[in-house]
Amino acid sequence: MGDDHAHAHGNEHAPRGAASERAGAGRALRTMLVLSAAYMVAEAVGGVLTNSLALLADAGHMLSDVASLALTMFAVWIARRPASPRRTYGYYRAEILAALLNGAALIAIAILISVEAYTRFRHPPVVAGGLMMSIAIGGLVVNLIGLWVLHSGKDHSLNLHGAWLHVLADALGSVGAIVASVLIWWRGWNWADPVASVIISALVAWSSWSLVRQSVNVLMEGAPKGIDVDQVREAMAEVPGVSAVHDLHVWSITSGLEALSAHVIPIDGVSHAELLAALRTTLSKRFGIGHVTIQVECEACDSVKHTI
Repeated sequence: MGDDHAHAHGNEHAPRGAASERAGAGRALRTMLVLSAAYMVAEAVGGVLTNSLALLADAGHMLSDVASLALTMFAVWIARRPASPRRTYGYYRAEILAALLNGAALIAIAILISVEAYTRFRHPPVVAGGLMMSIAIGGLVVNLIGLWVLHSGKDHSLNLHGAWLHVLADALGSVGAIVASVLIWWRGWNWADPVASVIISALVAWSSWSLVRQSVNVLMEGAPKGIDVDQVREAMAEVPGVSAVHDLHVWSITSGLEALSAHVIPIDGVSHAELLAALRTTLSKRFGIGHVTIQVECEACDSVKHTI
């Protein structure tokens, strides 16, 4: 069997609108970095003054937010660097690494807070509920602003999704602190403070695990979320002129940038250039896969290369 190494490549190595999306993401991240840093200090001081673990937990989340947002900004910046002979896809994976670190950091923080909460639950300290409530409400307002600022970009980037999850965790922390402060101020239930911290930590760990799992899937070059490889194979086989499809691989280079490679056996007499164009159109329209490499194999055919 002869091989006709014909490759169809997308002309872009980045998601559509990636430049403008990253510019907008940079502005949103800078805004949140300033807000988070300012209120982190306020909650840390408030946690010490009120003796509240829930507030200190929220301040810890804020600290992780500041580090996370800084890391996210760095990843967005370095991802703009062009490809080189040593890194032919550029630095897109930097964003995925940042998302993985963000998720892992959140899980670690959740575990540490749960351990401290267990100690406090056995010996609940006296907490200043009124002041704790005021500070927690302020933190919730800041976090709600952050969720709104980052919302538009979270579905297009795992990196931004990680930053958004950090802010969501803080918002949940603030809600928990508010509920705990009401119970302490109204009923004198000081144990409500560590209980709220445990609930918050469980929610944070649960949401962060999804981020870690998606990041690892990208790094392991697993099939992208939302793309069924069997459906891709069937769609390619249905293109007129295709006899068979094998050695099919689909993976993500980074969020929103999917790639595919496959071997295709054509029906005798079919134009390889037209076949590749039809395959590329099908993959782009039905699955959003823009970077495609296809090797056409046939019997007794001339070794001709077609590039799109």
